[in-house]
Amino acid sequence: MNLQSIIDKKDKAAKYMIDEITHICTKFEKRGPGDIGEKQACEYCAEEMKKLGCDRVYVEGFKENPNAFLGWIYITISCCFLALGAYFLNAPVISLVLIAIGLVLCVLQFGLYKKVVDKLFPEKTGHNAAGFKKPTGEVKRRIIFNGHPDASWEWPFKYKFSYLGFDLHMMFCFLGAFYMIGISIAKLTGAVDAELAKTLGLIALVFVPFWFGLYFMWNEKRIVDGANDNLSGCYIGMAILKMLHDEGIELENTEIGVVLTGSEEAGLRGAKAWAEKHKDEFNDVPTFVYSYDTIAQNEQLMVNYRDLNGTVKVDKDVSDLFMEACEELKIPCKKGMVPPLGGATDSAGFAQAGMRSTGVTALNHALPDFYHTRLDTPDALNASCLADCFAASVKVLEMFDNGAKQ
Repeated sequence: MNLQSIIDKKDKAAKYMIDEITHICTKFEKRGPGDIGEKQACEYCAEEMKKLGCDRVYVEGFKENPNAFLGWIYITISCCFLALGAYFLNAPVISLVLIAIGLVLCVLQFGLYKKVVDKLFPEKTGHNAAGFKKPTGEVKRRIIFNGHPDASWEWPFKYKFSYLGFDLHMMFCFLGAFYMIGISIAKLTGAVDAELAKTLGLIALVFVPFWFGLYFMWNEKRIVDGANDNLSGCYIGMAILKMLHDEGIELENTEIGVVLTGSEEAGLRGAKAWAEKHKDEFNDVPTFVYSYDTIAQNEQLMVNYRDLNGTVKVDKDVSDLFMEACEELKIPCKKGMVPPLGGATDSAGFAQAGMRSTGVTALNHALPDFYHTRLDTPDALNASCLADCFAASVKVLEMFDNGAKQ
């Protein structure tokens, strides 16, 4: 199948995406993980999928505790304050234990997206939406385009002080924790006398304002619009369905799926829930999953060969195919990864479930001003970047439909 006619309409596709994203941002409630707005967006997109020719469409819920994803911060920082108190009370062992608890919780809950303290936070119901369009003949292969319809809680420090201020704040918080480890060990082993130990403890007070500020790192009461992060990712797949439908193009042996997994901002909860429930349905034929997240900056278009803070390896063939499609269209695209402290895309949730997936992003890791702030509105969308990513994705579909990488 040759899909150049659709690729040539990439600007029209970008306009469709921007119009639809604007509609969702302005007409529906805020789309926090597990909130009513997330459900509304899923239901709206599901109805659109039906109109665009999908023959199997559904919206389904899953249980989660979304505030746990950043709520661990309250526990970890409290451990830091208690550790400082224990140090001055001449209990360095307790100080070390408290810091260790806080850091381990950080690594497990935020670094690896484990459900360590989830049950300590209120339960909500998140939502996923999916639509599948069968080919005219036998299904011999399947491609799924994925994005997350939820939006993030605002990060006030990043909004007020930009990425550099936000990053420095986080660095000082971690530095303070490791400083406490060092002086507690020194005090425990007798490497310092009582007077020096006291002085070292007083120096630790420098970190108190930074730790205290971390209590306010996220604002639970303000959900951003999330136009770029991540309705932009959702609408790559939706635009492909739209353009195929408008052009009257039917594939003969390739099934197309659009899967929107909620609550990515709460730790990939929707992707993990969907993959756990449905992964065995897709073992019949080669199935590739492309997860899109924050398609915003042309020069940052990237295929992430590792995900979830660099800890999850994704499928090389799926990743390579996107790179080859970009090369074919002469669209600049980088080969990279989601680095430590860089978070994750929903691709990691699919990969951990054993599905063949990769994550596509277009976002500088020196995070732009709109990222996780109230500035992520439809006005911040980049039509050129959306158009290029759409074109590359259609080329992926064409190459996959013609038997590439299977």
